[in-house]
Parts: sequence; structure tokens; C-alpha cells
Amino acid sequence: MPNSDNTYGTFNKRTTILSQTIESPITFADVATAKSHFLKAEALAVFDECCTQLEWAIVDSTKLKYTMAFGTKGGNILAADDWAGQFNSRKTALINSNGWGKLPYSGEEVDSHLF
Repeated sequence: MPNSDNTYGTFNKRTTILSQTIESPITFADVATAKSHFLKAEALAVFDECCTQLEWAIVDSTKLKYTMAFGTKGGNILAADDWAGQFNSRKTALINSNGWGKLPYSGEEVDSHLF
């Protein structure tokens, strides 16, 4: 579950679609299955702990779409210790240690947000 730090609003809204890069893509029955297909538990924890708003959806039964936005602790929204900064640094650390994604996939940032 995302954090509830929205006292100062939310910022940095981004939407990404994750696509499978295998020849015969798997069809997803639900969002939970798609999330666990693309991302490791540690990565999902980063989303839940750092995002203030977060929604997931299946696209074309084979892709996973998410929209996220971040609250702020009240200082500089770009600071390394604010929620967006923590998300970026923790994501980078997990990617560097092979702890983010389960299988190769492609990600495309889009403007069609879920909220």
C-alpha cells in the first residue's frame, strides 16, 4: 500500500507500460500476476513504500501499466531523501544488484495516466 504523505500535494506523476520481450507473451489473468511476473518483491516494496499515489492495470492482457506520484516531506521535492528521490536511488541500487526485474522487459513512458 502506498504511503499517505500528501499533506503538501503530490508531484512527479509518471505512467509507464511494461511489455514482455519474449516471442510468445504470457496472458495475465489479473494485476497481481502481472506485477509478480515483471518485478521482484523488493521492487514492489519500493513502489509501495515510496509512492503516495499508485495504480496498476493490465493492457492488452499481456502488458502492465502503472501510474505513480509522490508526496513530499515538506522540503525540496527533488531532494535525495524525499519520496521521489528515495524511489530513484532505491530502484537504481536494486537494478545494479539484479534485484529489480525478474525477466527482461521493455518500459515505455506514456501520457495516458490511470488517475
